[in-house]
Parts: sequence; C-alpha cells; structure tokens
Amino acid sequence: MNARSASGAGTARPARHPVPRRALVAAMSACAIAAGLLATGPANAAPPAAAARGENPYEGATVYVDPEWSANAASVPGGTAVADQPTAVWLDSLAALHGSEEGTGRTMGLADHLDAALAQDADLVQLVLNNLPGRSCAREAGHGELAPGALERYRREYVDPIVDIIGDPAYAGLRIVTVIEPDSLPNLVLHTGNRHDATWMCEQVLEAGSYVRGIGYALARLGELPNVYNYLDAGHHGRIGWDEDFMAVTRLMWQAASTEGARPADVHGFAVNVANYSVLREEYFAVDDVVDDRPALQSRWVDWNPYVDELPFAEAVRERFVRLGFDWDIGILVDTSRNGWGGPDRPAGPPDPDHPWPHIDDYVDSNRIDRRIHTAHWCNQTGAGLGERPVASPEPGIDAYAWIKPPGESDGSAVNLPDAGGRQRDAMCDTYDDWYLKPTGALPGGGLAGDWFPEHFEQLLANAHPPL
Repeated sequence: MNARSASGAGTARPARHPVPRRALVAAMSACAIAAGLLATGPANAAPPAAAARGENPYEGATVYVDPEWSANAASVPGGTAVADQPTAVWLDSLAALHGSEEGTGRTMGLADHLDAALAQDADLVQLVLNNLPGRSCAREAGHGELAPGALERYRREYVDPIVDIIGDPAYAGLRIVTVIEPDSLPNLVLHTGNRHDATWMCEQVLEAGSYVRGIGYALARLGELPNVYNYLDAGHHGRIGWDEDFMAVTRLMWQAASTEGARPADVHGFAVNVANYSVLREEYFAVDDVVDDRPALQSRWVDWNPYVDELPFAEAVRERFVRLGFDWDIGILVDTSRNGWGGPDRPAGPPDPDHPWPHIDDYVDSNRIDRRIHTAHWCNQTGAGLGERPVASPEPGIDAYAWIKPPGESDGSAVNLPDAGGRQRDAMCDTYDDWYLKPTGALPGGGLAGDWFPEHFEQLLANAHPPL
C-alpha cells in the first residue's frame, strides 16, 4: 500500500536484449558466500537468454536476494527456510537511493544492491518506486518527504538518479523489474470528491497532478533503458473490484502511461496485491452461493464486489488494459508475500451442504480463506501467512508470483517512535480504529513502515500456505 503520447498505443515494444553479465566482483562474492546467501537458480548456471520486451523477464532468471532482508529473516527461528527467497527493494525515500536510511536499519543504497546482485550471479532485480509527492495521501501517517506540488524534486532528485544508477553500463546485464508507485492512482478515485473517505491530501495531489504526471515521467525515463521492465501498480480486488472504481482507476492508469513523454508501450505489465493480503483463490465459496435466498454477493464481507480473490481480478485487469490499448502481451505480477492464510483458522475443506447456515454472513465468514475483518484492512494483519513462493509463469498471463513486500517488514505503527526519519503513526495499525470505531486486526507492537517486525514474521512462518 504503506504509492508518452497516446500515439504509442498498440505499437509493438522494441526488443530489449540485455548484454552478457559482467564478471563477479570478488569482494562482493566473498561477502555473499560468508553470509550464506543463496541465488534462486542453480550454481554456475548459464546466463538466461536475453528477454525481449514483450517476453516475461522472470523466465530463466536468477532473482536477487536482498542480503539485509535475508539476514533479518534468518535471525528469526525457522526463518532460514525462506531466507534465500528473493524480495523487492523499496526505494521509498531519497535516502534509500544512497543507503543509511534513517530509522529503518537499511544501510544499502541502490548501487549497493545492484553490485550485490552481480556478486550473487543474479540477473534480475526487483525495485519498488514509492516516493511520489504527497505519497499515500489517504493514510493518516506522514505523506512522504515530498510536498504535493514538489513534482520537479521528484523528477530531478528521485527518478533521474534512479535512471542514472541503473543506466551504468556495469548493470546492463541485469534485468530490472520496477513496480511503479503502489496504491497511488486508486487513491485519486477512492479518496477525493464526494467519497466518504475523501482526504484533504488526496484533493491536493489530484489538483496538482502530481501522481499522474510523476508516474508518467518515471515510466518515460525508465522506458529509455533497454533492460528495465515497468509494472504499473493496479491495486487489489478488495480495493477497486467494484465496476465504477475499476473503470475509473484503469482510465487513470492509461492517462498516466500517456503523459510526460510516456507511452503505453513503456508499461510491460501490472502488479496486483502489492503489500496486501488478498488470497489467490477463495476455494470454498463463490459470489453466487445462496443461503436463505441471499447470494454471497450481498454478504458483509463481499459487499457487492464481483471479485472475492486475486487471480480472477488479475485476469480482468489484464483484459481491461488490453482493451484500453496496452500491448496484448502485458503480464501481471501478484504479490504473494503475505496472502497464504494457513494455520489453524484456515477452512479445512468445502462447506457441509447439510449444515444449517442461519445467514449468508455466517456462511461466508466460516468458509472464506482470507481471515481479515475487512478487505480494506492492510496493517500487520493477525493470522496472515506466507503465500506461494516466488515463481515464474505460475498461471497463464501471470509473469510471476513475487514477494514484492518483504515479509516481516512492518506496514506501520500505532505510535510515533523516535528516530523515525519523518515517518508517523497510523490509526489502522492500532488494534482498534478510533475513527471507524472498529477493530483493525493489526498485530500489536509493529514499528513504523519498513521497520523489521520479528513477531509478525514468526506468524507469517507459522501460517504459511503452502506450509514450509
């Protein structure tokens, strides 16, 4: 959650052929071996064939394992089972580009990560751009370090340095997957105008055009690099599944991909469920199941949303964008880092057809895999588990299941903490939301966004599905 002209529509993407990887950096390799870091492919494997822009960059790739996240994971009992899994690197501040990000414990900058990828003999690095002016405008917590009107700073101090670093010829052999500004464009639809959840900050960024123009600029600049694969964030089914929201948000995405020099051909695909908890498939109920003459569509949990899980939503996203004019071969990334929902609370199987369900809400709540209180709840959710492990091409049209949100990193805190680097508390991260007067399902004790939260990671391990 925690942000080109239309004439390019429908044109084939130019092939992008990464050059052969440079030789390993001996010192970095030694550090990686000493730390026990594992690449995701076989040792001494031959480099994968160059991936054309229209192809899946994850196919045949060895994906980078972030050594800082890996060390945190290994420090938790049982964490070594997944410490070799690849996770995305979040560039959520100007400091994150250069390392030693205040309050987070992160010391590696972007170039450090790219050097470490070379040392691991990895050839794909996942990055999340998350620093728009007035970022996370719907949240109570701080809205990033850039004011709503600071579009020029975003361009010159954030996007341009990222492009300069990635563009170093030393990294030409790395496939760079970028997830662009999670949950930003949905905010412009869901939290402005006469919406019940409208916020002053979202109105400001809408008026300034910061999100649409900022994303367009990032797509345009990154699209200049032949080894970059841009994935534009498309929310999740519980965020924009309703037709009115779905259509409005996807139109905004087309607009963002057609402004500030961006072309739709610069969008390689879309990412869904980023930093969220939505299950891939609800196996034990459907929207048209009926109890006492009421369909599940009308239950409190579903609330008239035609989508109850993420894979059908992802396919609908893909079809919608192709109809809008994006290339027919666009792919989808699904964040599965925290959507496993295993453990003792997971339904054991299909509902008993002879069970006397008193109400449709009882039926849905007893048989849904996602155990959150509400699909909109996102902060350090109690009962969540690790989801599917990262893998390429798990389903038709899905480029990868990926751990885009590093599991174990906090979504936010219920209290302000010292040395926060400008980050602030968020009411959704308390166990009870005083604004909506409802429990949130947040696990207590989490640090501010990005801080390591070992108790949550322990829970994710225990509730992993598939089990570890």
